[in-house]
Amino acid sequence: GLLVGENNLVVRIEDTQKINNIYLHIGEVESGTLKPGMTIAAEVDAERRQDIMRNHTTAHLLHNALRTVLGDKAEQKGSYVGPDRLRFDFQHATALTQSEKEEIEELVNRRILENASVVTQILSIDDARKMGAIALFGEKYGDTVRVLSTGDYSIELCGGTHMKQTAPIGSFRLVSEESISAGVRRIEGVTGLSAFRLSRDQGEMITDIARELKIPASD
Repeated sequence: GLLVGENNLVVRIEDTQKINNIYLHIGEVESGTLKPGMTIAAEVDAERRQDIMRNHTTAHLLHNALRTVLGDKAEQKGSYVGPDRLRFDFQHATALTQSEKEEIEELVNRRILENASVVTQILSIDDARKMGAIALFGEKYGDTVRVLSTGDYSIELCGGTHMKQTAPIGSFRLVSEESISAGVRRIEGVTGLSAFRLSRDQGEMITDIARELKIPASD
């Protein structure tokens, strides 16, 4: 987003990093002069933030769907959530079948349509474990943690930004599934308007092919 202040100060923030419990905002001064002691206002790029929130909450729904369809061994091994897409790495020995991919995609969309509440709590690490919260292996946690619960089926430790309800995610489309290393698979997907645009573009492609071949689109 932007930092704005007096005398036409505009700083465009491109990244934020947490170092030794200090949040560093990294960006470029587009106009004006940034000086120590100034009072400035932070303006979040709301549309971009909403897209990230959709993808992040969906990553949690996807994790739950993978464990439901494939079993608890489908543990998270990494992820990326941005405004354009989500990426989820998980432990699994073989490629997913077409029916497994369809079942996972449908389960995520069913969770979205349920419009479940997304609730955050700050708890001790012991209380979080008693709740059954899923933690990332190898991640370092303090004495207190942020627990994110989605409906009654997903409880994870997470410090990221999320939707408050699932329905505004819109929908989820599973774009690809592939191996990235021995025993680790990767799913990429899109949500919201990106999912809508993917469905529209695929529909237009089928229509164009049907027109070229002079056959019904259903064939």
